[in-house]
Formats: sequence, C-alpha cells, structure tokens
Amino acid sequence: MRDQPRNKKAPATVVRYRRNLVPGGCYFFTVALADRRASHLTTHIDALRDAVRTARTERRFEIDAMVILPDHLHAMFTLPEGVADFAHRWRRIKAVFTQRLIKDGVALATRDISGRVLWQRRFLEHTIRDAADHARHVEYIHINPVKHGLVTRPTDWPHSSLHRYIRQGICPPDWAAPPNKENLGEP
Repeated sequence: MRDQPRNKKAPATVVRYRRNLVPGGCYFFTVALADRRASHLTTHIDALRDAVRTARTERRFEIDAMVILPDHLHAMFTLPEGVADFAHRWRRIKAVFTQRLIKDGVALATRDISGRVLWQRRFLEHTIRDAADHARHVEYIHINPVKHGLVTRPTDWPHSSLHRYIRQGICPPDWAAPPNKENLGEP
C-alpha cells in the first residue's frame, strides 16, 4: 500500500444537517454571533428589529416568543399554513442585519477572502411538538437573560417578548421574579 503525500489535504467531509420541515409548523431557534464576546445584537437592536421586519414582510411568519441577548437570540416562529421554509427567513434576517451594520460603519471581523463574518453559519432548531413543549420553550426564552446573569428579574430585560405577554395578560407582571426576601422567614 502506498502512503499518501503529506502535503495534500484530505477531502473535506460534507455534513448534511437533517431539518424537520413541518409545513405550518412552530419552531424554536437559537441563533448566535460568530464572536460570542460581541454585543452587536443589543447594541444595534434597531437594525435587528428592521431586519426581522423586512424578513416578515417578504415571507410571513409569526413570532410566538423572542429574546435578544448581546451575542445570541432565541426565537419561536410559527410559519404560515403549507410553508416549511424557515432557513430562508433566517438567511434574510442575518443578511439584512449584516448589511445594515456595514452601512453604519461597524467593523466586522473577516473569515477569509469570502468576506465578513458576523453570524455563526448554523443555528439550532427544534420543532415544537405540542402545547407543553411550546410552554417550556416560551419559558426558556423569557428566563434566558436571568440564566445568563444579565438581570435578576426577566421583566428587567428590555429585549424580550415577555413584555408583550404581560401586556396581553398571558403572564403576570412579576413572572419568575425572585421572592421578596423581606417577607421570608420569621419576623
């Protein structure tokens, strides 16, 4: 058997992700910046909102819940009846946001000659199976700023759909707030 020359690279393995495409389905997503130390999502929140609005105008979807953290976001989308293409919606959100940052003069890292890199190439997706799964993921989304130590109460984080849930009476104003320590224990 002949040895392979040392200077040749082995062919790249192509990873094929299998997505669960359910027409009209509801999905939970985690989408992150490439640089997890960056804070572009909250620093440029208006640009991100514009990107989401643009994507929703071009290809409809409902936002069931969403939280924007400095370096990543969690969202739950429900697609229109008969539609299963969530990947195009995320590509559009990422592209519009990136273009807006470039236009605004934000310095972005470069990966190689292919151009700037802002986002991780992939995103996590989970198909919501039932009402209990939906409720668990909405709670996960809304508690996430506390989990990451950004606030002590979920209602203190401004970039969360929790505020809409409170306005609509779905959640109480003190949802998941820590107990009042003054009222604990003996007097």
